[in-house]
Amino acid sequence: MTVCDGIMDTIAPQESPLNDLTVLDLTVALAGPVATLLLAGLGARVIKIENPAGGDPSRDNAPYFGLGGVKLVRDRADDISVTAFNRLRNKLGVTLNLKHPRAREVFGDLARKADLIVENFTPGTLDELGVGYEAMQRINPRIVYGSISGFGSDAGPDSPKALDTVIQALSGIMYVSGREDDPPVRVGLTIADLTAALFGVIGVLAALHQAQRTGIGQHVDVSMLGALTAFIAGEAYEAMEVCGEPVRTGQTVQRLAPFGIYPAIDGHLAICAYTDHFAHRLFEVMGRADLVRDERFRTRDMRVRHYRELDALIGQWTSSETSAEAIAKLNSAGIPAAEVRDPKLAVHDPRVVARNETVPMIHPKYGMVEICAMGLPIRFSGATAGFDQPPPELGEHNQRVYGEILGYDANRIAELRAQGII
Repeated sequence: MTVCDGIMDTIAPQESPLNDLTVLDLTVALAGPVATLLLAGLGARVIKIENPAGGDPSRDNAPYFGLGGVKLVRDRADDISVTAFNRLRNKLGVTLNLKHPRAREVFGDLARKADLIVENFTPGTLDELGVGYEAMQRINPRIVYGSISGFGSDAGPDSPKALDTVIQALSGIMYVSGREDDPPVRVGLTIADLTAALFGVIGVLAALHQAQRTGIGQHVDVSMLGALTAFIAGEAYEAMEVCGEPVRTGQTVQRLAPFGIYPAIDGHLAICAYTDHFAHRLFEVMGRADLVRDERFRTRDMRVRHYRELDALIGQWTSSETSAEAIAKLNSAGIPAAEVRDPKLAVHDPRVVARNETVPMIHPKYGMVEICAMGLPIRFSGATAGFDQPPPELGEHNQRVYGEILGYDANRIAELRAQGII
């Protein structure tokens, strides 16, 4: 299958988990926009606020799609960035120049109608513009204000710029990736941004739940470094180092040996034979039943001690098999294993497509293209969630938000536009 089949779920707002929430989205880049994307997919009314001078920088991220399909360079005004499509769907798009003194009044009106504000500016930036948490809390005591930043809102002025690679470097994740003698390895996915986005959503939903009980909102502060490093601390890396074992073990998790990635004739396999039962069945599949009685490999503790020797033996066997042959043998023996796939194969897996965990990328004018977008990998038995709206054009919903939601008349909207406020 080369195309995500099917039609995106039609969201029934009355049945969506968060359809009673209004979110003001002051985010840019990745961590913040993904957090608000998830909230939008769960049914919240998310109002994406962009600078009228240019909007979210993701709108200009290559590659693009439009008439003629996918392209590396935008050649038509209506071409949509793949990045923007993924991050801006199901949001109402308005423009507001927060640097203009009169924008504070407009943003205050929005805040009175909102339950939640999410932002990921450099700490202190929105305070200087008069739209930080303390100012908004005075306007709307119930407001929950979520901030995602590299090092937290209390970070000092000398903190480095919080790009994903910088956070990966500081968190230790680069040090535990790769083989023992490799240089640090960057994780290919922007894992620091995405981890912070998930913790951000968890945090603001918890604060909203508390606000329903107390009537009082609060500031929710999530750092990218803290989010990723918390997961590093959740593994046994430090303890293994104390025990004199290497932290960087490449394609193997030595404390669960045999557990790792092994070469095949035509690719690589993931094999996770981490119990005595799985390991002994693996030895039988390899034609090495004698290893069951080998004191080096008979128990897990001994396999951990001798994981290098064990990995070498498994690699010798997998190197003589095709991926399909090896997987068939391993699966028939009940051993957890899978081929290592590239992203294109992975996102078109019929299982994730059927569950709308990846969804078709559909241009509002030109229809479906042969690539998938991020879906919402959560299913509810009594609610509907997902994405059915393309990213808004810059300021597309100004009239709807400022006119219908805030009640501004046509003259006031025209004045705000003429003064460069919206």
